Amino acid sequence: MDIANLIRMANRIGDFFDALPDREEAIEGVAGHIHKFWEPRMRRALLDFLSQHADGQAGEVRLSGLVLEAVTRHRARLAPRAA
Repeated sequence: MDIANLIRMANRIGDFFDALPDREEAIEGVAGHIHKFWEPRMRRALLDFLSQHADGQAGEVRLSGLVLEAVTRHRARLAPRAA
């Protein structure tokens, strides 16, 4: 799975929800969208990236602040269930 592409996709989701005036609603929107629409391997790859890069950055690949906060705060919810 191409993590740079996943980060780009996550940041685009963040850009959409960043327009909301209520930050808590935006954070929930990002987490809810990723949980609902991303398949488990995509969520796992994103969470693995954050396990290795807690600040959401690796070279030129970087999560937006909103996405970083949403994924960090809702890590347990976004983690795929064991098969």
